[in-house]
Amino acid sequence: MSGDRIKGAFIGLAVGDAAGWPAARHRAGLHAPWSRRLHRELDAFAEEHGVTTLPVPFALNQPTAPLAVGPSDDAEWLAWTALTVDRPRAEAFAELKGVRARISVATALDNLAKGVPPPASGHDNPHHFDDAAAVRAVAFGALGRDPTQDAQVTNALDGVLGAQAMAAAVAEAVASGSVAAAVEAALAVLPEESAIGHNARVALAAARAAGDPFAAVPALDAALLDHVYSYGVGAAQTVPVALALAEAAGGALVRAVPAAACLAALADSAPALTGALTGACGGYEAIPEGWTASARTLAGCCLPDLAGLDLIELLEGIA
Repeated sequence: MSGDRIKGAFIGLAVGDAAGWPAARHRAGLHAPWSRRLHRELDAFAEEHGVTTLPVPFALNQPTAPLAVGPSDDAEWLAWTALTVDRPRAEAFAELKGVRARISVATALDNLAKGVPPPASGHDNPHHFDDAAAVRAVAFGALGRDPTQDAQVTNALDGVLGAQAMAAAVAEAVASGSVAAAVEAALAVLPEESAIGHNARVALAAARAAGDPFAAVPALDAALLDHVYSYGVGAAQTVPVALALAEAAGGALVRAVPAAACLAALADSAPALTGALTGACGGYEAIPEGWTASARTLAGCCLPDLAGLDLIELLEGIA
């Protein structure tokens, strides 16, 4: 059963990644640059003329396959982590070229190229607090490993705590299938005085009071999101949301991921983290077949070398 739950964690993350609206934007990176420029021009036109019809990613005369429902950046970084998990982390990162990544990762790659090793590569970093390491930590948790050295390459403080919490939660979910035990495992590594530890407890209280993952969406928005900062990938917000919605859904992916996708400001990674945790709880067999078919193959929109990689085949190779 643990093998089924490991697959559930990986495919669950991919499903959540695909469910968030940013996935189409990331996958549109496979199209010619002019299409994204035209998207920006249409957006500017709508702003200038008071038009409420907003553009969405489009193909025009290009192949439409990249815009089909499917995973994007989070699933690709998870797969890359699984493929390199046995290697020294800074060495694996230093070999990356021509990739698209979060600000924390891009800055860390620059730091490594300048000879700045971890943990300074993650600490001397304007996005040390983001959840890039938390996404990668799903692989470490599913395989029962410590994500700290990996996290320190790109992150620090709440960014590292988020990775440790996700790994602990996923490891417990894979072992027991219990969402309650997974949440407790995450809380055990999140100090109450940290921002992420405080937010995790606030988020859980808000979701418990709401009593249902969809009902919890407005409460989580009010409790965690100030809508001030321009990027919604802070580990102190996305990891608590994943824990809260997973618990509110009783570990059911089909209830938790749609609710996470409703938090538009956090949709770049909160649905993916929520999917990983609930996928680990319920296992691969509990994920709807239509979603597993759509989410198992990577597009290579951020890590081009992974284009066409099948996550299930990857897991069978690791096993």
